[in-house]
Amino acid sequence: MKKSLRLRNDCILFSIGGAGYALLEILWRRKTHWSMAVTGGTAFVSLFRFYKRFSKMNMLQKCISGSAIITALEYCCGCVVNLKFRLNVWDYSNCRLNLKGQICPFYSTLWAFLCIPVSALCTSLCKKIQ
Repeated sequence: MKKSLRLRNDCILFSIGGAGYALLEILWRRKTHWSMAVTGGTAFVSLFRFYKRFSKMNMLQKCISGSAIITALEYCCGCVVNLKFRLNVWDYSNCRLNLKGQICPFYSTLWAFLCIPVSALCTSLCKKIQ
């Protein structure tokens, strides 16, 4: 694939993921932060590439691996945005088994369920984006 075409496709995927993640946050928390759009864009590009490469995985495998990818990105973003720059975008300190207040099993489980429609979207886009 030509680099310019891949960059264009990645920009489209990043925009879809960034807008979707920010919208999801607004629906869930009634607010969002620009860093969530960046994280969402990065997550969607990552999931798209992962699901495309491992297209034979069953849905349970896609949900578990997708949740791990999103949770890892959320942790990295949280360490920078919340812990280093102290922007306090989110705080999971009150959730059980949280890690530095940045990730927790509850939200990782929600990410796993979110991977069901995300997987379907990636499959649909895979047919359009080569």
